[in-house]
Amino acid sequence: MSQRFALGLGANVGDALETLTAAVYAIDDLVGVVVDDVSGVYGTPPWPAPPDPRAVPQDDYLNLVVTGLTTLEPLALLAETQLVEAAFGRDRDREQRWGPRPLDIDLLLVGDHTMHTERLVLPHPRIAERAFVLIPLLEVMPGGGLPDGRRFTSLLAALAPVEDIELVVRLDAVPTRRQLRPDGPVGPAATFSRPTPPDPGPA
Repeated sequence: MSQRFALGLGANVGDALETLTAAVYAIDDLVGVVVDDVSGVYGTPPWPAPPDPRAVPQDDYLNLVVTGLTTLEPLALLAETQLVEAAFGRDRDREQRWGPRPLDIDLLLVGDHTMHTERLVLPHPRIAERAFVLIPLLEVMPGGGLPDGRRFTSLLAALAPVEDIELVVRLDAVPTRRQLRPDGPVGPAATFSRPTPPDPGPA
């Protein structure tokens, strides 16, 4: 049986916008997964701020939320998304906690599942702390909330004032039946397509 999922994607290494766009395609290509909506891309400083002012500075993150339907159970979906992360250069064994990421994919929600295991906690335990997750989540799940009944609007209101989160761009070409969004502040247009494979030439 299919169940609705929401994934949070972020990147701040290399061409983060190109990475996020390609990652949406990669997620949609997973067996048992269909992407049906993608939020705008939001820029935000790294979170949390490094406690040591001498820490190496990071570039700002670009973030978006992807929703869709999946027949995979949560742990299977987690395993598949971690393979996508690895394909884009993430090495969980060597990375620094809260450090830069070529690609980070968080399982935010999978159906009404609630679980707390060593590998996975659902809903994501820090949704309520992250405006950069709640803002795009509200965009693709207006009126939505957590399985315990808390609404995204209430969680976001509790974080007010919300600062340093900017709508950078809306992706024009992604594998989604994306709903039209209300007018608002937008960045420059961006359109992406799958790369054309090279011509192998005559056999």
